[in-house]
Amino acid sequence: MSIDTKTMPKLGFGLMRLPEKDGVIDHPQLCDMVDKYMQAGMNYFDTAYIYHEGKSEVAAREAIVKRYPRDSFMLATKLPAWEMRKPEDIERIFNDQLERTGAGYFDFYLLHSIEEGNNYELHEKYDSFGWCMKKKAEGKIRHFGFSFHGSPELLEKVLDDHPETEFVQIQLNYLDRTNPVVRSQALYDILHKRGIPIIIMEPVRGGMLADMDPEIEAVFKARRPDKSVASWALRFVASLPGVMTVLSGMSDISQMEDNIKTFSNFEPMADDELQIIDEVTNKLLAMSQIGCTACRYCCEGCPSKISIPDVFRTVNTLRRYPDDWRAKNYYGSLIQRSGKAADCIRCGQCEGVCPQHLPIIDLMNEAADLLDRVV
Repeated sequence: MSIDTKTMPKLGFGLMRLPEKDGVIDHPQLCDMVDKYMQAGMNYFDTAYIYHEGKSEVAAREAIVKRYPRDSFMLATKLPAWEMRKPEDIERIFNDQLERTGAGYFDFYLLHSIEEGNNYELHEKYDSFGWCMKKKAEGKIRHFGFSFHGSPELLEKVLDDHPETEFVQIQLNYLDRTNPVVRSQALYDILHKRGIPIIIMEPVRGGMLADMDPEIEAVFKARRPDKSVASWALRFVASLPGVMTVLSGMSDISQMEDNIKTFSNFEPMADDELQIIDEVTNKLLAMSQIGCTACRYCCEGCPSKISIPDVFRTVNTLRRYPDDWRAKNYYGSLIQRSGKAADCIRCGQCEGVCPQHLPIIDLMNEAADLLDRVV
């Protein structure tokens, strides 16, 4: 059964950055967000085994599965290779996901973060592709694909080796088109040429393309004063041919409302708007910023309990605004509940799981030099 792309909403609700209150998922606000999203006629939810340290799938059960008829929404989740030690682990993880979500089946199931190295090798070693096809035959999976953080060369190989792939999820935003690590334009071109439906993740690059320098924000506002900065990033990727759904990891009700406004009566980008996107891209590339998307994959295994994305967020703010007292206060508050940048022991655990392939050890050393003089 092929994917009916016409039934897919252009905006997907990513459950990786859910609203929190006092350090736990804010269930009432999440339910309000789900309700607004569903009432807008949209119904694709994306979670994963590791999101919110395993609590995202449970939150999906409480906010979606228990509150809406099963055939009224689509739920996607993912199989993490790094949690697999033996073939039986695939079945164990999948059963955990069914129990956590209470969904009965998954409309979309993805092999999580295929890239060069252990992730792809483990999926091949344990025949994850074949196992997923069996689950699809059993009706436990409706559609099968993978999320991808590797090279264009690997993408071509995986697609050649596994023509059973129905869709692929890639990171794509206007800033990463020419990123020599992400190479998202090349990934998009491969998938579009092959006619494979594309799901987009990180369209606003973890919020980076939603919170802009005032000078850059003014460029957008001059053309569309009624539209948010984030809407430009979302419309850019949603306007691309072959893009089936654009995921947004919304963290509060205001983000949900703004995104619904963007995708209701959706307007594809005009030629002059694409020129503005190119202008802004050039301005952003001229800035020195750490390309962290705040996925937080690095945090769970950090022996020093450092909130690495928040450290990088502070560094990026100080790079733009060296005298910003708010960044200094933010870091002072952060290290009351998190390790300091200087606490990094250079173990490399974080670099092994970073989808952006950042040199985190070197960046943390730079952060320690900067931030431990700030506080």
